[in-house]
Amino acid sequence: MKDNWTREPLGNSVKLQGGYAFSSNLFQESGIPLIRISNISNNGIYKEFAYLPEEKAKFNKEFLLNENDILIAMSGATTGKNCQISKDFLPALLNQRTGRFQVIDNEKIENSYLAFIINSPEFQKLLLVDAIGGAQPNISSRQIESIEVELPPLPQQQKIAKILSTVDEVIEQTESAIAKYQAIKRGLIHDLFTRGIDVNTGKLRPTPQEAPELYKESVLGLIPKEWEVEELEVLCSEKPKYGINAAAVDYNNNLPTYFRITDIDVNGDYSKTGRKSVDNPFSSQYYLKRGDIVFARTGATVGKTYLYNENDGPLVYAGFLIKVSPNINVLDSDFLKFLTETNYYLNWVVVMSQRSGQPGINGAEFGSLKIPTPDIIEQEIISERLLIALKKIQTEQQALAKYQQLKAGLLQDLLTGKVEVLV
Repeated sequence: MKDNWTREPLGNSVKLQGGYAFSSNLFQESGIPLIRISNISNNGIYKEFAYLPEEKAKFNKEFLLNENDILIAMSGATTGKNCQISKDFLPALLNQRTGRFQVIDNEKIENSYLAFIINSPEFQKLLLVDAIGGAQPNISSRQIESIEVELPPLPQQQKIAKILSTVDEVIEQTESAIAKYQAIKRGLIHDLFTRGIDVNTGKLRPTPQEAPELYKESVLGLIPKEWEVEELEVLCSEKPKYGINAAAVDYNNNLPTYFRITDIDVNGDYSKTGRKSVDNPFSSQYYLKRGDIVFARTGATVGKTYLYNENDGPLVYAGFLIKVSPNINVLDSDFLKFLTETNYYLNWVVVMSQRSGQPGINGAEFGSLKIPTPDIIEQEIISERLLIALKKIQTEQQALAKYQQLKAGLLQDLLTGKVEVLV
């Protein structure tokens, strides 16, 4: 810590006000938003509010929130989650077990700097250590105020907050770009899997309303007249195949990498976090090959898919996954993977999996999935268009990860004085 910095309890310069226990009997469909624990996240305010009568604001003015107030969850699984409230959500009232930080000594700490302290890994670690309770964490205002923080002079606080805010702005812009490209991709998926591409013009076919003669009725509804509807198994080189029934072992470079349901991330990619190996004499029979797609057959994420990427290295797929191997002459693997992002497929999964207490779809059922099937050339064109959109998303996601890593490093360096900020 630098010589001109001080280390002292947060409560010397900041007080944490708890919210009021408003009765749920007062909740209504409109009125003054009530900020509860469930509304607080590190990414901002969730908008699913309970509302109170407007007169409650008149009689509970001390719990009315102000723009840029820093809020924190003080109970439950989200203890420690925090954010600043923007004017878009005001007026609003503060509920019990949510806290508001109030600077009481403006000569010691800036509110903008305080926001980064509260969200720093070091502060969060100390906060969660102090959290007490049974099954659910719980922390008091007094405990949070007792946490010691390092404070540089105000000019340095302002400079540090400006640097970190600039990084936050870049992160927000990148997140917005990702959301925009994801929306574009969703729109493309809808259009391409209902209208397809005219291979002669390279353009989307006109809609059925614009050119009904270009479409025909099918078991899936209207499809382009050149398309057919086939069951997935017919379009594959072999029947859907279950993975190996073997226990996972600690990761070992000398053993095959084990690919399980939990290794498929939210984007349908391979997540190497917590990767495992498999030690079984029959493992060689279950290696994934180029073009293979695996489907989760059970559990809360039944139906999610992964298209094997050779850059992920050799992978042996586990027993709760079902592998399909498209026949490259009639079914493009990327086309099939993108099909699993359509509303048609997602709705099919819901219907097929909700026939018992534990969601599940077996190999025969996946094999019976009806696939709208253009000829292979049109499939490849559709896949190419969607891969371009996907690449844009992945590029922005990689940039986002880089900026988030940069921020984490800056939080550590700047809030501890490890790197000096000149003013």
